Amino acid sequence: MEHADLVIIGAGQAGLASAHVGRRLGYDPLVLEAGSEAVGAWPDYYESLVLFSPAKYSALPGHPFPGDPDSYPRRDEVVTYLRDYASALDATIRTQARVTSVSRVDGALRVAVDDGRAWSAQTVISATGDFLTPNRPVLPGQDSFTGALIHAADYRAPDVYAGQRVVVVGGGNSAVQIAAELGTVADVTLATRRPISWIKQRPLGRDLHWWLERTRLDTAPLARWLKRLPVSVLDDGQYKAALGVGKVCRREMFTRLGARGVMWANGEWEPVDAIVLATGYHLSLDYLAGSGALAADGRPLHKRGVSTTVNGLGYVGMEYQRSFSSKTLRGVGRDAAYVLDRLRRQR
Repeated sequence: MEHADLVIIGAGQAGLASAHVGRRLGYDPLVLEAGSEAVGAWPDYYESLVLFSPAKYSALPGHPFPGDPDSYPRRDEVVTYLRDYASALDATIRTQARVTSVSRVDGALRVAVDDGRAWSAQTVISATGDFLTPNRPVLPGQDSFTGALIHAADYRAPDVYAGQRVVVVGGGNSAVQIAAELGTVADVTLATRRPISWIKQRPLGRDLHWWLERTRLDTAPLARWLKRLPVSVLDDGQYKAALGVGKVCRREMFTRLGARGVMWANGEWEPVDAIVLATGYHLSLDYLAGSGALAADGRPLHKRGVSTTVNGLGYVGMEYQRSFSSKTLRGVGRDAAYVLDRLRRQR
């Protein structure tokens, strides 16, 4: 078994930021990535995805996002940025190395991967984040539905839905973006459990992230309170205008599926060709099972990203782990610095 000073699990935005911060703090980072390159899940998102934060608020530590700082980067721009960031890192990155377990052995943490290799380390960062495992709710009657039923993780572009009747489930940013795009080629209904909550992208002429930075709400440790807020959509006006205009409308969530369609809350059946579940993702840390790091429900036992049960283990990239921005491009660097500093003190 080899030894590594710092092992980081995952080479997406959280893992790359952790590697940069780790090197700055004196660690020699080893990053283990299950995929074929160090870009996280970004290449798998839908083609038209646009960030809701400007480029100047979408950078990892030590490397500004290129181009117009006030522009809103697209998916492929983020992928290129992450590739460049990874290539410039002073860290060892091993791809096609899926971590299968983390365990305590002889006073160190043992990190094993699926090809039989293993490393021991005093410090391990779990940086696989919340974007790997799609949340696929079980819908009443879905086994009888004969149309297409996919998660947004499998949606790429609207062309294949041209002329169809499509229902998008969800009330967040991705749901609204996908529904608006599909509305250019198909008849679309956005199905939500409550009316959509809108937030202006540029209140008083300034991007929302400018205000978050000035008020420090972007970094405030309000995780428990923020989780209680309803899901909201950040909009410059284009998405709100798209709903109710042309081929896009919003309706209360349907109650069940049938062979060829959905039953709405008022009892009306409607034929549907396809359903897109924009229902988010959930945290999955199977490689930590048996390590003592997880509660019975699979959630990590931690305080602001530092494990409370496994010495030397930390997390970066989890939603609300320290603040509103914890799982975003702009937030992972701050959390990595906090967590790695605390873990360094445990050594």
